[in-house]
Amino acid sequence: MEIKIIGAGCDTCGKLYDNACQAVKELGLDAKVEKVEDLVEIVKMGIMAAPAMVVDGKTVVSGQVPGVKSLVKLLKKL
Repeated sequence: MEIKIIGAGCDTCGKLYDNACQAVKELGLDAKVEKVEDLVEIVKMGIMAAPAMVVDGKTVVSGQVPGVKSLVKLLKKL
């Protein structure tokens, strides 16, 4: 599983990254979590609201920072 946290490096983007890492850890997933802060790449991905979370190429969170529990539920469904 590949998880990308999209944003320009702001505090909310960092919080989403931290929450995603914690959710992956709690679920014991074999997932790579990375930050994408390059504006050109963000535009190429079609992301219009940050922060965003993309899982295996699909945008699953946009413009918000869900808590760890919400992300655990979300990742279980995928």
